[in-house]
Amino acid sequence: MVDDSSKPEKIQTFGDMLGYNPHLHILAADGGFGGSGIFYASTVNLDASTLEPIFSHKILSMLKKKGLIGDRVIELISNWRHSGFNVYCSERIYPRFAQSMENLARYIIRASFSSERLNYTASKSRVIYKSKDGTNTREFDAVDFIASITSHIPNKNEQMVRYTGYYSNVCRGRRKKQGMTESDYVIEEEGYKGASKSWAKLIKKIYEIYPLI
Repeated sequence: MVDDSSKPEKIQTFGDMLGYNPHLHILAADGGFGGSGIFYASTVNLDASTLEPIFSHKILSMLKKKGLIGDRVIELISNWRHSGFNVYCSERIYPRFAQSMENLARYIIRASFSSERLNYTASKSRVIYKSKDGTNTREFDAVDFIASITSHIPNKNEQMVRYTGYYSNVCRGRRKKQGMTESDYVIEEEGYKGASKSWAKLIKKIYEIYPLI
């Protein structure tokens, strides 16, 4: 039986301008693990525009089943211009792509603010914070800025990163007792060469055209 619920998720409470904006970032594999531990990748191209309404429907249906929302709330959310649900599908990332995995991890667990977007005026004890795209700014009193960023520190023993399915602590502990490592479950293509597509990336960088498309 394939387990398609394997995913890590990170709870974040901050928005672009440090306001309180609770949301989830979820990394979902494009396939599932079989009973033998072999990962089966999807054989179809995953399309974000198709997956997003399915994702939204699943979540809202789950909340309704638990009695947390009703049909009226679902109708209102469905009519929003931005529903709050977003699915992003990038190129498949294999375990050997260490830099790509690091970039994903850094995005998921990043701090609530960026020092590069911060400007402090000592004479006025004011902090000016820029939006991510640099088009907007928000000005804080120094004490208010400290209060804003510390409000996103989780409570004691509060778990902000969670793993489900194949990646849960229970499943990982079971594999460890059986003497199996994570590498036992990774299948790579035969004849892989690390620099096989470097020429294509260089052409894209110089001429802004990706030759493999």
